[in-house]
Amino acid sequence: MTINYRAAQREDVPAIVALYADDALGRQREDNRQPLPQTYYAAFANIARNPDAQLIVAEQDGEIVGTYQLNIMQGLAIQGMVRATVEAVRIAAPLRGAGLGSKMMQDAMQRARHAGAAILQLTSHGSRADAHRFYEKLGFEKSHAGFKLKL
Repeated sequence: MTINYRAAQREDVPAIVALYADDALGRQREDNRQPLPQTYYAAFANIARNPDAQLIVAEQDGEIVGTYQLNIMQGLAIQGMVRATVEAVRIAAPLRGAGLGSKMMQDAMQRARHAGAAILQLTSHGSRADAHRFYEKLGFEKSHAGFKLKL
């Protein structure tokens, strides 16, 4: 299985949103109707302009089979540590459990290191038990309690 990792392009947005919507939680949060709402394209434009954000796709035989977003953040705390946050990690349903997720996270780790990050962090919804086991298998540790406030 040859996978190519590359920066997402505007024309990839429908395939990325389809990956986001392809599970029970995603079906509640995403709007995958066609044509896609313009909010997705506006968000893509903002990400593409941000030098500290990378929206990455995993492509196999011309088909997008995975995606993640990597955000780099310079902090003042912990002696000015640069952190990377990986978000919205998704793998196409037929390929889940085939090792693509591990390879994709290795790509994220490499990109984070290249950007100077000393730590790669992520959050995962409390209902995603399989994802939690996956991240722990990769060496991620549960270290913080997460809190959100809808604005």
